Amino acid sequence: MPPKNCPVCDSMNTERFLVRRGVPVHQNMLFDTPEAARAIARGDLEMRVCGACEFVFNAAFDPALVDYGPAYENSQDCSPAFNAHLDELADHIVTGRGIRTGRIVEIGCGKGMFLRKLLAHPECACDAIGFDPAYIGPAELMGGRARFVTDFYNPATAVPADTVTCRHVIEHIPEPLDLLRTVRAGVGASGGTRVFFETPCAEWILRNRVPWDFFYEHCSLFTAGSLALAMERAGFAVTGVRHIFGGQYLWAEGEAKNLSPQPPPLRREGENAIENQVAYLARVSFAPPPFLGEGVGGRGSAARAFATEERERRAHWDAILTETCPRGPVFAWGAGAKGVTFCNLADPNRTRLAGVIDVNPAKQNKFLPGTGHPIVPPNAVRDAAAVLVFNPNYLAEVRAMIEQLGSRAEVIDPMQEAAPCSS
Repeated sequence: MPPKNCPVCDSMNTERFLVRRGVPVHQNMLFDTPEAARAIARGDLEMRVCGACEFVFNAAFDPALVDYGPAYENSQDCSPAFNAHLDELADHIVTGRGIRTGRIVEIGCGKGMFLRKLLAHPECACDAIGFDPAYIGPAELMGGRARFVTDFYNPATAVPADTVTCRHVIEHIPEPLDLLRTVRAGVGASGGTRVFFETPCAEWILRNRVPWDFFYEHCSLFTAGSLALAMERAGFAVTGVRHIFGGQYLWAEGEAKNLSPQPPPLRREGENAIENQVAYLARVSFAPPPFLGEGVGGRGSAARAFATEERERRAHWDAILTETCPRGPVFAWGAGAKGVTFCNLADPNRTRLAGVIDVNPAKQNKFLPGTGHPIVPPNAVRDAAAVLVFNPNYLAEVRAMIEQLGSRAEVIDPMQEAAPCSS
């Protein structure tokens, strides 16, 4: 049986709220044929929420099933909206936080886009090293200021740094304290290194009832309190945690303390001790979220409500597809994790959706993990009856592109409760 204790605070007060069997283990792997896409390795989701610190995790996660390498394609900078988000983060780090000199280490740098944005900032004179086994490109860029290591960041590869950035990596780690402690040990014992983490917000997912934001790769999902607690336990002084990107992501900032990178575990005097520590961090360390309501874990929680409402959501999707498919081809928009998860839940046999549209050329003419839906360029929308958009942050961008292409396709947000309008 998988472990049930919380990986962040070690509490045994965890509750299962979502189970899915046989889901694709990768959402951003590229496949050349539909047969290969459908033959992807599969695993189970057993999502649990900690009643003490509100960390959310997949208790059935098996790290041996995932394999990040060159075939993994998660670049999002082809989207103007997401590109603007990266520009804002880069300016915040350089201008807002004064990171202008020294060495930056980026953990999980992808294809190196964010690292290059940081170094290209007019006020930044830093050099940088990016770590990612999926990196493809020159080993050095920008006259040697940027160097890349095609490996995981780990105790054997870690290097000293003045600043560490880590965006959308920690949610892939089943034991997130191990990553945080590796960072703390890797930057040296003297303290002072600045760290910046970006990760999806479990509060946003649960309160907005977003079923496609639970998938295999994301085995560790944080609330603001649980992220601050994890960083403190790993030896960082948390200076702020805030919600960004429309509340969907958490942005955490901290500084390496001048102490041992292996602090003792929380004392198991009772769950109240953990809850009080989380509450203290919440008061002193970060801004409140842009949403209020019930807690993430516990009785009457957002997690319990999510489990009940997922069945209703699926019925709503079925109604959308039943209404729109007879009018012509219907496409999902975005071959990322949200689109992949929706297709595997709503159209696993590839009988209703014509395909998935994606603006990333690297994904076009490939096939969707798990279902084998074709991934097509945006011009496929010209003859479409409708497109489904799974992230509200991209609705305006998609509508503008559809209009530019001369299409009359209806843009549908499946999270809206109202049934789609007939044309």
